[in-house]
Amino acid sequence: MTERLGRAYFAVQAIAGLAWWIAVFTVPFVREATLGGLDAPLVAALDLPLFVGASAIAAFGVRAAAFVATGWTLLVTGGLAVYAIVSGEAGWGVLLMGAASVASVVALGLLVLGRVPTEWMLVGPFRFRRADATARAGAHLAATAAQIIVFWGVLLGVVPVIIAWLERRWGLAVPASLVPEWLAPFGAGLFVLASALGIWSAVAMATRGSGTPLPAATANLLVVAGPYRIVRNPMAVAGITQGVAVGLVLGSWLVVVYAIAGGLFWNFVVRPLEEAELEARFGDEFRRYRAAVRCWVPRLAPPATASSSTR
Repeated sequence: MTERLGRAYFAVQAIAGLAWWIAVFTVPFVREATLGGLDAPLVAALDLPLFVGASAIAAFGVRAAAFVATGWTLLVTGGLAVYAIVSGEAGWGVLLMGAASVASVVALGLLVLGRVPTEWMLVGPFRFRRADATARAGAHLAATAAQIIVFWGVLLGVVPVIIAWLERRWGLAVPASLVPEWLAPFGAGLFVLASALGIWSAVAMATRGSGTPLPAATANLLVVAGPYRIVRNPMAVAGITQGVAVGLVLGSWLVVVYAIAGGLFWNFVVRPLEEAELEARFGDEFRRYRAAVRCWVPRLAPPATASSSTR
């Protein structure tokens, strides 16, 4: 079934790629928005066989063709991004090829391995390792504070600013006249509330779980107190909301998409691995907690099974 999904995607990609090239040569707006001033016939001479053709062959289960199509898609995305940054053109082309790159990598995994090897993504600081159980709560709080400064500074500060700049550089930004005046203040208020939830969750993890929120120094005890009584993943809820709030403050729809994409990545890549690790460590205790407390939707009246603290 998974291999069929991979093959189906490459079939769709081949058809979409062919349709796009027809539009490039027949609709000037499409050509300018996706290729800018690039020589369309020259690009087509390479892209039609390596993207459209290879995707079509991959749809029949030929793995070598899937590697060619995926590799070419990644190469084009990178090259087009550099061109767009330098020239200020072809922004929509970068977005389309970026989405195709992600989808192609997923489809390649399904076709070749029969699954997406998500565990390969959890390396370095994202690999699961327990924190030092002998350290005092103050040490875990200090480590948690450092994590918050670094990750919030990068993921909620540097990256969104770069995305917003690229959005303007590529001519993808919403005109300022169409952005409501209340949007930025609303986003700022939302960011404060989400940050409060994130800090509350981090403190609960450090003081009650004998660890930190980061997988590289994960908690030694199962925390089901504080915000964890009403939702299983309060830090993820907080982080995604913060990202959306930053997008509203910056008036950047791409930053909002970035935040939502991060949430999807966490839900489908990180969360299954994290919950499998917790289930392996805590067994029935975690299974009862998972059954009692929702992942994303908070319970205003938490069930009795989630009222203790043992992470």
